[in-house]
Amino acid sequence: MNEQSKVSAAPAHEKLGMWDAVCIIVGIVTGSSIFKTPNLIFENVSGTWVAMAVWFGCGVLALVGALCYAELATTYPRSGGDYVYLTRAFGKPVGFLFGWAQLVVILTGSTGMMAFIFGDYLAGLVNVEEADRAHFAALSGIVAVVVLSVMNFFGVVFGKVVQNVLVIVKMFGFAAIVVVGLLYGSTSGWTGGYTLPADKSLGVAVILVLYAYGGWNDAAFVAADMRDSRQIARALILSTIGITIIYLAVNAAYILILGFAEARQLHPTIASKAMEAAVGASGAKAISVLVMVSALGAMNGLIFTGSRVYSSLGSEHSVFSLLGRWHPRFHAPIWSLLMHMLITLAMIFLVGLQEGRDVIDTVATSIGLPKIPWATYFGGFDTLFAGTAPVFWLFFLLTGLSVFALRAKDQGIHRPFQLRAPWYPLLPMIFCATSIYGMYSAMIYAKYVSFIGWVPLLLGLPLYFMSRSTVQESPTTEYRNVH
Repeated sequence: MNEQSKVSAAPAHEKLGMWDAVCIIVGIVTGSSIFKTPNLIFENVSGTWVAMAVWFGCGVLALVGALCYAELATTYPRSGGDYVYLTRAFGKPVGFLFGWAQLVVILTGSTGMMAFIFGDYLAGLVNVEEADRAHFAALSGIVAVVVLSVMNFFGVVFGKVVQNVLVIVKMFGFAAIVVVGLLYGSTSGWTGGYTLPADKSLGVAVILVLYAYGGWNDAAFVAADMRDSRQIARALILSTIGITIIYLAVNAAYILILGFAEARQLHPTIASKAMEAAVGASGAKAISVLVMVSALGAMNGLIFTGSRVYSSLGSEHSVFSLLGRWHPRFHAPIWSLLMHMLITLAMIFLVGLQEGRDVIDTVATSIGLPKIPWATYFGGFDTLFAGTAPVFWLFFLLTGLSVFALRAKDQGIHRPFQLRAPWYPLLPMIFCATSIYGMYSAMIYAKYVSFIGWVPLLLGLPLYFMSRSTVQESPTTEYRNVH
């Protein structure tokens, strides 16, 4: 083994199979966007077939990214995913900032978004008064984050069982929507074209759909927990294809039930509206439960994978050494799980409750920015999305560039899954171009609200220089490159 190929990380427990990895990916990706954003996407396209083409095209782009990640994940099968690739390709400062960004912006922000959706739908299900709904939703999301975090304390096996069960329940729900669409829907509302107003654009639709596909890369974070790291590639590819099929089928069901003209006008509870239109109030309640289960599945996947990233960060950087400790009995990064939980709870408080929003507005005005237009970004979910998306796309871009950098740096290393001509360099180039477009569009959408993500990220710079970074050279810290 190349001596330079050693990277510090958490111990490998090898308890995840390909199905477990697929469940993690599907659970994260199909969290709640498919139940929240389709009407916004329909509003920004000129017709049904354009909408379906956007969903299909973005699925293809996600598959391109999955193929790039498949090469990285099988070549460097260490717990931590992008953290390992970026550290190896560009050095410890970039790897540190990635791990820090996941902790304070990206993964915690995504967990918070799913918590808001869970709380919102629970509030609607139990008929909470409108005036109390935001407060109830935030508190419900907090409880869900705490419960799922504690469940993950009991290690890989328990965490994967929770994830697999949630995904299976979710698949039954998706199937129900599609079946209802086929039984009760009509093709009469499928046709028709629209002229987009000036404030609508296809670009917005593309960004929203790309966000809906986001999260498939998180299987790379748990590479060290795979029984056979070569199955990471298959899990990434199969799950991405499966998710694309699910999204196309569910969107088709929405249109068949409601008609495109009506579907593009609805509030972002399109799933419950469709089920109510087809089978009545009981259908709306059933789909609300499904959305809650989907959000829980996404939250659990984010908590599970995120803790592996922070563990890698803690094993190499002394300022976060506590995060690198694994419980000897449960084989879980308890401190990483706790940190993820606390930061997520802080985010929910800051954007979900009025007291927290007042804190953010005070910080914004103190650095010369206006107060957050909370109504414009629809409160907690959309505010977190707008604030964190630019940072997300920045590190996606860097990971795409790392494919080129690591090909040049580790020319002699064995790659169990390798992109070959003409797919290399074509696919990594497409992935990088997609990431650049995503970051640009996210900045246009977020405007100055992006300071919610950029400010915490930049605070990582002084923290890095405070950290005395060390790589632990031991058999348990070498990545298991398969020959």
